[in-house]
Amino acid sequence: MLEDAKAFSGFSVKDMKAAKAFYEDTLGLSVKDGPMGLELSLNGGQTTIFIYQKDDHQPASYTMLNFSVKDIDATVDALTAKGVSFEHYEMAHQDEKGIARGIANHQGPDIAWFTDPSGNVISVLQES
Repeated sequence: MLEDAKAFSGFSVKDMKAAKAFYEDTLGLSVKDGPMGLELSLNGGQTTIFIYQKDDHQPASYTMLNFSVKDIDATVDALTAKGVSFEHYEMAHQDEKGIARGIANHQGPDIAWFTDPSGNVISVLQES
């Protein structure tokens, strides 16, 4: 029934201005104003994610957006230089940068987590 429907994902934020600045200026992504909120363009314009304001926004308690990168150390360093703080989770055994080195332990990719201004969890992970 829906196999030919155009699908897209979306998430809420508490402050659209802060979200636009973060995704556009800090992360360097293409963000444009749309009819119902912000449109985040990813994968060379192949993927659009809708960002909308919700006054009673509650941050996602899970990783709601993942970025696969070629060099996680360089990416974490660049984001840190732009003011991004990486989360440290007790169970993740992260290094001082906040990177969980999973590949070395055969437990998955190297990964690091941070949040957007609304508290939504985002990750960068090393391409395999």
